[in-house]
Amino acid sequence: MFRHCRGKTLMEAMGVVHLQKLLQRFQQARVLVIGDLMLDEFLWGTVDRISPEAPVPVVRIERESIHLGGAANVAHNLRTLGARVTICGLIGTDRAGQRILDELKSVGADATGVIRARGVVTTRKTRIIAHHQQVVRFDREQDEHPRAAMERLLEFLRRNGRSYDAVLVSDYAKGTISADVLSCLSELRGRSQWPLIIDPKKPNFRRYHGATLMTPNQHEAAEASGVEIRDECSLQQAGEALLQRWSCDAVLITRGEHGMSLFRAAAAPQHFPTRARDVFDVTGAGDTVAATCAASLAVGLPLDTAVWLANLAAGVAVAKLGTATVSPAEIVEAARHDSTAPQRRKRGGGSA
Repeated sequence: MFRHCRGKTLMEAMGVVHLQKLLQRFQQARVLVIGDLMLDEFLWGTVDRISPEAPVPVVRIERESIHLGGAANVAHNLRTLGARVTICGLIGTDRAGQRILDELKSVGADATGVIRARGVVTTRKTRIIAHHQQVVRFDREQDEHPRAAMERLLEFLRRNGRSYDAVLVSDYAKGTISADVLSCLSELRGRSQWPLIIDPKKPNFRRYHGATLMTPNQHEAAEASGVEIRDECSLQQAGEALLQRWSCDAVLITRGEHGMSLFRAAAAPQHFPTRARDVFDVTGAGDTVAATCAASLAVGLPLDTAVWLANLAAGVAVAKLGTATVSPAEIVEAARHDSTAPQRRKRGGGSA
């Protein structure tokens, strides 16, 4: 049923020098990322006792760190890969919003599409980590934004949306990706024909339409398709249902330790086994997948090559603790141990 992408090792199929040159092409990519901007805070500590006040651990905080999250983490991933990135989204006038702007500037992302407005609560997720385990997370967020702020965001899209090689929608269901935004992007794509990659969330399942690539995780794919995914047969049913529901060119279902499965209307499904050796934290792994696919499609790489690279990058990302990015050098190193280089095969009248 599935074509498993096994074959020569990367070194035999492509060669490390060729891969390095391929990844260098990411520097030519101009990608617009639009979505929910977040600040990820981490409080790191240790636990050596239970509270006398309640049956909960007492965490002794030893250090703190902050990272870009949500669509901002996608932009950071793209910058780490070498792509040129413009980020579009909403933040408040609070301290967390300023921290996001500062961090975006530090990684070299163009933040001219970031709308800072009163009445917007900057999404902030705070995680407490003890002994490499997450103890608790608490969120500050809103899922609806002031109309005036949304109009400013739409105006930016209308003025600038045709200037990129690819557009990536990072939807975290925090209110940025509205029906009007999706309609605007659909209209712009009709004129520009750039690849549109969407990382979806449930509230907008019925609104997505006509993307180049959709990247749901398995849980999202099951909910959106109405198919309980239990095995390869039900997985294929879900993939085919999503191709029809979203009228998209391709659906990439990310499946955690089971790898990724790619569905296209005119090709056999492709399965990419997981490349992770050790899994420490899946936080932001979907961002890495979407970013790698966007950078690849922006420079004209074939879709199966884009997914193969994304699978390698995801295997690196989940081996890191916390919100992570992956560099081209790390992808090359991961590829040295890989045996899933995509091979083009004919099926019917088209190419797989």
